[in-house]
Amino acid sequence: MNWQSPQGMHEYLRPTIYCDNDNSEIREAALTLIKDAQTPRDAAVRIFFFVRDEILFDLDAPTKASQTLRRKTGQCVTKSTLQIALLRAAGIPARYHRVDVHKNCLKGLISPVVFSQFADSIDDHPWCECYLSGGWMSCETLFDRTLYESAVRQGIIDRNEITTIDWDGERDLAISSAWILKDKGACSHLDNLIERWRTDFAQFWRLCREFNHYTMKVRAGGSLS
Repeated sequence: MNWQSPQGMHEYLRPTIYCDNDNSEIREAALTLIKDAQTPRDAAVRIFFFVRDEILFDLDAPTKASQTLRRKTGQCVTKSTLQIALLRAAGIPARYHRVDVHKNCLKGLISPVVFSQFADSIDDHPWCECYLSGGWMSCETLFDRTLYESAVRQGIIDRNEITTIDWDGERDLAISSAWILKDKGACSHLDNLIERWRTDFAQFWRLCREFNHYTMKVRAGGSLS
């Protein structure tokens, strides 16, 4: 690592219960990903693509970043938490940006059975922001490339709504922006919310696991019947 973390950013570099960037597996993964990176931007982009494509989108209960790294699947909360943990382990300040979004951002990508269980507003949908070149930048990793491209081919995702899922470290990427109902701003951790989501929605997460095969079929481009 050829850079020093910015001063006054401890809040966005420290580990939390769920964003456990002090975990040895997280630290090792971060060091592997940013090996030979010359700038924080280069490191952040490498971490972005790893989380986007190596952690496949599905719905399951929120977990610690280290558990998501092992599981290799995740949703908005878990993928963002892992991305933030890896960035912090690399010495790059990172935080969550929270919005309420309309559930149609997931229409066709998840089972209709699960989709029907969502309220119209999915509250506190997070994505990652990192601090680069003196400012905060959104870099959302929600949908892996294979799922995105397959969904575009099948007409599930409209390119006018999600024009790209690529990020170059120079401009904001918030792929959920077309469905935002309320912007709640940024925060350094979501531990309290994650704990509540895990306990209050345990039955919902069990339902999601039962029907995650639907998203796998979308990704594979197979019949959804």
